[in-house]
Amino acid sequence: MTDMIVKTDGTTMGVAPKNGSDYSLPELNKFVGGYIEIVRLPTRTKRILVVNEEGAINGMPLNPQATAMAGQPIYGDVLVCGTNRVK
Repeated sequence: MTDMIVKTDGTTMGVAPKNGSDYSLPELNKFVGGYIEIVRLPTRTKRILVVNEEGAINGMPLNPQATAMAGQPIYGDVLVCGTNRVK
């Protein structure tokens, strides 16, 4: 499954780590626009959301698609990737 950025407007964009295996912290910070937080998806997949830890506090817009995936409110753009992509 491809890693992707899910934007608050519903658009998605495929991405990959620069080193080919896992994302660096600066890459993750850039994707979400700040400090990161990992949200595990409630399904049995080995996928996670990397979200902005302060998205709600900073007034970022609600991300309906990410909220539906996570089963909880998610604010701002997110990275959806495999658990093995973040170390």
